[in-house]
Amino acid sequence: MNDTRAPEELRWPAPQAPGAVRGRVSIPGSKSMMSRVLVLTAASHGASSVAAPLLARDSALMVAGLQAMGIRVVTTDDALWMVHPRAPQGPAAVDCGLAGTVMRFLPPLAAVAHGPITFDGDPYARKRPMAPLLRALTALGVSVDAASESLPFTIQGTGRISGGEITIDASSSSQFLSGLLLSAPRYDRGIVLRHQGPPVPSRPHVRMTVDMLRAAGAAVDDSRPNVWEVEPGQLGGRAWHVEPDLSNAAPFLAAALVTGGEVTVPDWPATTSQPGDLLRDLFTQLGGRAVLSHDGLTITGSGSVRGIDADLSEAGELTPVVAAVCALADSPSTLRGIGHLRGHETDRLAALTAELNRLGGDVTETDDGLRIRPRPLHGSVVDTYDDHRMAQAAAVLGLAVPDVVLSDVACTSKTLPQFPQLWTELVGARP
Repeated sequence: MNDTRAPEELRWPAPQAPGAVRGRVSIPGSKSMMSRVLVLTAASHGASSVAAPLLARDSALMVAGLQAMGIRVVTTDDALWMVHPRAPQGPAAVDCGLAGTVMRFLPPLAAVAHGPITFDGDPYARKRPMAPLLRALTALGVSVDAASESLPFTIQGTGRISGGEITIDASSSSQFLSGLLLSAPRYDRGIVLRHQGPPVPSRPHVRMTVDMLRAAGAAVDDSRPNVWEVEPGQLGGRAWHVEPDLSNAAPFLAAALVTGGEVTVPDWPATTSQPGDLLRDLFTQLGGRAVLSHDGLTITGSGSVRGIDADLSEAGELTPVVAAVCALADSPSTLRGIGHLRGHETDRLAALTAELNRLGGDVTETDDGLRIRPRPLHGSVVDTYDDHRMAQAAAVLGLAVPDVVLSDVACTSKTLPQFPQLWTELVGARP
């Protein structure tokens, strides 16, 4: 997991802020929306267009997976992609990389393929939770060949599945729910999906899935707690526009917070199901001022950062950057509701604890989160664990702590390949 031995040439010195950081940063498309759009368009009848598509590793892996199954995705125009759906076909091999959306959204679609579809990914991807989804597919009558309940595995598609009622424990990832719901209209009887277990994390992502299914023409009933019912039916092709990735805005807005500056992210949606919208409240609690206007979202720092006690269960992906900010606060913080992060791109709770303490911090893990007691920090090489969020957190720390070096910044290509350039331009920007 730990990449301290990354080659010297991959190391990236994090820029230290020369003063209050001020500027505007346009953020590319949402990875979460992009993944859902691609699956919905592939499961539709008729062509769809995708405006402002995300150009990053996760979306490239999703496109490659769909293309491997015979679905035509035209990506020659960086501003507008076209998807021409057809029945998925095997044999095919899907590389999931480290993308949870690929490994959890495409197998339910592969269940209606004609022929076998094999899934595998990066070495750490084989450690990510998959058992609830594979058990659910098996219970729905899908033939799954797997040596263990994780990657690699093969879905033996027969062209159709009946669907029906299924109960799963999605407490380790909301993506299990979203993956099943997105393809449910293709099942003969649709699906009645029940969650039974501890609370589902990242609930806004499930709401996003439901909203986008309805936008595509699906009939979805989510009126009962922890029950989602999707009727069978044809989804229509349509024009989609991808919102900016609000979670990827976190480090840039944090730069204003920790340096007493001001940063604006344009095109921030007035209403959205993206969990990243919780940044407005979180950064206000941390001592900043948040203003949403026609110009976008602007965060203004006060020159000091307050510690917080926050439940991040609905937006766990914000944890690394929020933890970095808390390490620079003037009082202790407790981050709760994020035990599921142990199964993300890396064990993020262990990684944050190790790296913040490496810099001189005082961080301890709890059953479901972190306790952070601010201490004077010093420079060091910070491991990024091939995790884009860990790299973003380290960059935020580098604003205020001299001589912070990321072991590898290239992992940000997962969802934001432009991160090093955007970051350097922002930190170097002056009023």
